[in-house]
Amino acid sequence: DLQAIVPTCEQQDFSIGSQKLSKAIVLQKTIDYIQFLHKEKKKQEEEVSTLRKDVMALKIMKVNYEQIVKAHQDNPHEGKEQVSDEVKFNVFQGIMDSLFQSFNDSISVTSFQELSACVFSWIEEHCKPQ
Repeated sequence: DLQAIVPTCEQQDFSIGSQKLSKAIVLQKTIDYIQFLHKEKKKQEEEVSTLRKDVMALKIMKVNYEQIVKAHQDNPHEGKEQVSDEVKFNVFQGIMDSLFQSFNDSISVTSFQELSACVFSWIEEHCKPQ
C-alpha cells in the first residue's frame, strides 16, 4: 500500500482519523516525497564527491610528506651546508612579505567581529595547501 510507504501520507490529525486520504492526495504526496528523496540523494552524492576529493588531496599530501621524511632519513646532513642562513632568510622573507601584503589588503579592523571574519576568510583563501 503506497500510503503506508510514504511518511507524509500518515494521518496527522486524529480528529479526521476515520477519513481516508483520496488517491489524488496520496499520489501528490508520493510525488512530493520522491522529489524530496531525489534532492537528498543529489546532496549526498555531492557530499560524497567532495569527500572523495578531500581524501585524494590528503593521500597526495601524505605521500609528499612521506617522501620528505624518507629523504631526511636517508641523508640527514645533506644540504645543510649547501644553503646559507642568509639565503634561507631571504626566501622566507619573500614568502612572508607576499603573505603579509595579501593579509594587509584583506583585513578590516573596524570591529573585532569583522577582524575575525576577515582573518578566517584570509586563512581559507591563502593558507590552504594547493
